[in-house]
Amino acid sequence: LPNELFLGIHMYGLMIAIGLLCTFGVLFKYNKIKGLDSRFTDFIFYVGVIAIAIGFFSASVFQAFYNYLENPEEGFRLGSGITFIGGLIGGAGSFLIIYFIFRKHAHGYITEFLSIVPCCIVIAHAFGRLGCLFAGCCHGELLGKNYVFGGIYMQGDYGWGYYVPTQLYESLFLFVLFGVMTYLLFKKDFKHNMSLYLATYGIFRFVIEFFRDDHRGELVGSISPSQFWSLLMIILSVVVYFLVNYSLNKIKKIRQSK
Repeated sequence: LPNELFLGIHMYGLMIAIGLLCTFGVLFKYNKIKGLDSRFTDFIFYVGVIAIAIGFFSASVFQAFYNYLENPEEGFRLGSGITFIGGLIGGAGSFLIIYFIFRKHAHGYITEFLSIVPCCIVIAHAFGRLGCLFAGCCHGELLGKNYVFGGIYMQGDYGWGYYVPTQLYESLFLFVLFGVMTYLLFKKDFKHNMSLYLATYGIFRFVIEFFRDDHRGELVGSISPSQFWSLLMIILSVVVYFLVNYSLNKIKKIRQSK
């Protein structure tokens, strides 16, 4: 698969741009359908832009840290790649910090927005993985230069050849997850999409790491950094479930008292 489209436009960057546009499109559209205050949507938009910028920087820092742990003699160098979960941690963390600092100006409750957040994340991530497919990163095993069935011809870490397209598998999973969460959100008024996202993506990412063949270092024992964070995501999904229930009950009591 060629990364360059035409006029010097790279498919990876194009997919990232489409993903970000879809993120904010989902944000405004879904918030409007759910009847959230437009001022709250604007607030979330501005905080989200800052969080995304921090997230990309965090993704680079995390990957540089993993590379440093594996090869300390090369030093700590930014720009050696990015990792999604590192970006998710930095982006989500900065989003929550900024939100709680300025929440008096939010005109809404973040808990009511929490089931929309993963929809925004997942649609961007799905297009991002398509970008990885074109860029030849985050791939699976090299099947050989003449092997066709089950592989996609691309330039990966081992040169041109047929690779197991783990990026495509992950993208398809994310698009399906986006559809499921959207259905639950609007048809079932489901309040726990964030827990669903953390649990399902954590499980999927832990498993798909066994099929990926772009070494990203080791963090704990023989498991990859992404597998380590995936396990924490699964645990966090349970914590978030109970926190959301507690917060929703609190919001209900506040509104009933008015």
